[in-house]
Amino acid sequence: MKEWSNDFLRGVLDAAPEGITICAADGDQPVVYANAAYARLTGYDISALLGQNLRILQGDDREQPARQILRDAIERGVPCRMTVRNVRPDGTVFLNDVALQPLRDDQGAVTHFIGYHHDVSALQRTSDSGIRGVPGWVREDRVTGLRSRAYFDDILRRDFALAQRESRVLALLVFDVDQMSCYNETFERTGGDACLKRIARALTTAFRRGSDLVARWDGAGFAALLPNVVAAQALEQAQAVAQRIHSQQLHHPHSTHRFVTVSVGVAVRVPAVTDIPEQLVSAAEAALTRAKAQGRNRALLAAQKDFPAQPRAKNAAVAG
Repeated sequence: MKEWSNDFLRGVLDAAPEGITICAADGDQPVVYANAAYARLTGYDISALLGQNLRILQGDDREQPARQILRDAIERGVPCRMTVRNVRPDGTVFLNDVALQPLRDDQGAVTHFIGYHHDVSALQRTSDSGIRGVPGWVREDRVTGLRSRAYFDDILRRDFALAQRESRVLALLVFDVDQMSCYNETFERTGGDACLKRIARALTTAFRRGSDLVARWDGAGFAALLPNVVAAQALEQAQAVAQRIHSQQLHHPHSTHRFVTVSVGVAVRVPAVTDIPEQLVSAAEAALTRAKAQGRNRALLAAQKDFPAQPRAKNAAVAG
């Protein structure tokens, strides 16, 4: 191997069937090498990639869990693998499976990162209903076993677009465990996690249609997305779930209802062409806030005034 020239090794990389990139580890991690397979994969000329950070392939689509994984790996100088959504110059979106490997010098310092790239768009569509680039190990919440918030957000965007295109109704239910912080103070993290698992099981049994999606929202929150469910039916289901959780009689020494309860905000809408998913989220959270204020352990339906003309910059936190 010592007899192999640089031209020979470069020829091996150029002839590889998978996309290969090498980026400098310093500065803005610019591309210093890309092979022909990577150019075919991305639709970019190699000359257009050299000297650039590969974030250009995401365009404005920067809010992806995979990007945080990538940033963390680069910062720590460790290998990683993730699936990221990229966009070709012609506007085509594709899913890029990336295996990243750091290259080190004789002193052990990372000098470059080599990336191995595959287009997994077809595999993703057949294996998981066409969800755009949330890898399997990001899809599940580790505590409850439900779908994760990142996965839920992707599904929400997809189903919202379908509802817009087909003028179909879409219901979003946001649940929050009442006075969960007090519960955690009494029973500590282990008890709190056990409580969340019990509630997750109750939600899973309540929403059984193949099109229904239940996920861990955040902290003590959960969410359910129900396509083709009208407002009265969605509210009835939310109330039934709240009653079911209360009837489990999970002891809560600080609750005004004696047992663990949930409050629920329900937002139902046929999305207009100009609507965006964040408006549905804001409306459900507004209804949830009112349910908390009215004594908890109840479900309320969002009113028309709860749907903002423009989404909030950041979803309001709901506590207690």
